[in-house]
Parts: sequence; structure tokens; C-alpha cells
Amino acid sequence: MIHADPQAELKAFRPKHDFFVGIDSDGCAFDTMEIKHKECFIPNIIKHWRLQAVSKYARAAAEFVNLYSKWRGVNRFPALMKVFELLADWDEVKRRGIDIPAPKELQDFIDSDLPLSNPALEKVARETTSPVLEQALEWSKAVNASIAEMVHGVPPFPNVRESLDKLSSFADMIVVSATPGEALQREWQEHDIGRFVSVIAGQEMGKKSEHLALAAGDTFPGERILMIGDAPGDMAAARANGALFYPIKPGHEEESWEFFAGEAIDVFKAGKYAGSYEARLIEEFEAVLPEEPPWKS
Repeated sequence: MIHADPQAELKAFRPKHDFFVGIDSDGCAFDTMEIKHKECFIPNIIKHWRLQAVSKYARAAAEFVNLYSKWRGVNRFPALMKVFELLADWDEVKRRGIDIPAPKELQDFIDSDLPLSNPALEKVARETTSPVLEQALEWSKAVNASIAEMVHGVPPFPNVRESLDKLSSFADMIVVSATPGEALQREWQEHDIGRFVSVIAGQEMGKKSEHLALAAGDTFPGERILMIGDAPGDMAAARANGALFYPIKPGHEEESWEFFAGEAIDVFKAGKYAGSYEARLIEEFEAVLPEEPPWKS
């Protein structure tokens, strides 16, 4: 059977402008990180991985990983493994005598070159008949179902629409996200901002660094490529492509977008963003995302 290339849309992209901007979605363009993780991801982690006996610790670990640490924005599967790692090392959890999952098969999937997506996981689970991978797939599908049911009517942050409109006069734009494509399409179209971007790239199209490489890597010089994101993974994707990074600071999102629309866009367009200007913004960004969880302090 011949399978369609999930990256075909990125490979077919042809620029119309001299500048390029990649934009993350959850927690960056949309204020959806809190509701998705607290109401959709975490309840399903506790349910599907049978962590009811340590639910308050599981919740704290998952919130730290996905919202309040340097792991913010990482793909759901490595994020889940990090939650398990933190729980297994937490003294209060150890005293409860609960077996914390350590699914090696899931780690092997994460370490493969496959897209970290449900379709790729489903294929591997079917080929290996691994109960652990089936469990991970069931969890991931349940998360998507919860999001589809729960997350509606959450608008973009203030100044996102204005920023996209301003950028559209001189830059090509795509969405660069680890979120499933179906959810991205729904959210960007629901709020009528999908019209500003040429491609909406989700987890099925590969890693964020691949999105940027396929769409912009061989076409634009690094100083004319800007990645906008709210997580260190967004910055890493930019750096992997020699691109610039504009941080949306967690907890200061509205302020970040106001500054971007009012000043940083013009600095980028003028070719003066690289260097000390970018470095100062990144320093402020990294200061709000710790590596050590609060219960270790």
C-alpha cells in the first residue's frame, strides 16, 4: 500500500516574500496550555496509567513538566516519560509503595526517527503487539478526545492577530507545532487566523526543526527566519536551522505579544534583531523556566 507523504505540504511550500516566520500554537498563539494540560492531559495520565493513589503528585509533576519548567512544550510522549521519572524519584511517592511506570518500549519509540505522533505509534504498536505501546496509544487518543470535547472558544492572545496581519506584508508564515494537526486546523480556522499562514504543520509532519528546515532552510538566510515560541524546544528548533527566536514568556504572554507587535517586528524587518537584542529577550525567557522542580528546592 502506498502511503501519502505527511510532509508533502511542507515540501511543496513556495515563498512569496523575503522573510519567513514560524509560529508555535499552544501557549504561544493561543492561551490553551493550561486548559489542555490541567483538564485533558493530566486526568488521562492518572486514569490510563493507574496513578490514582498518587494523583496529587502526578498532577504536580505533570504541571511542572508541561507548564512551568524548561520541558514546557515538549512532545507529549517524552513529556510523559519525564513525569514518570520525576515521580519515581519523589520521596513521598516512594513511601506509598506504588509502582511507577517505566515503559522501555515507549522510550524506544521516542528514540526512533519516527514522528512522535499517534499514526506512527499505532503502526509500531501493531507491528510489535506491545501492550505498553497500546496503552500509550489509548492514552494519547483519550487526550485528543478530551481536547476535542473541552477546548473550544479559546481565542488567540491579544495582539496575535495584529502581529500576523503586520507580518503578512513582508513575511511568509507557517504554524510549527507538536500538536496533532486536526486540533491545530480546528483552532486556527475557528478564530479566522489560518488565512495568514501557508502551512499548518503539526506532529504528523515531524519535529519542529524539520518543519522549519523543509519550509525555509534552503530558501531564506538565517537572519530572515524567525521562530516565535513559548518553550525551549521552539528555540532549539530555531537554532538547529540557524534561525532567530522570539520568546513568548510563560506567565507574560500578553506583554510579550504587545512588545512583538509594537517593536520587535520592526526590528526583525530592519535586520537588527540578531545579537544583543535577541540575547536580552532570551535571557528574560530562560529565567522564568527552571530545571529543578519546587519539591526539590
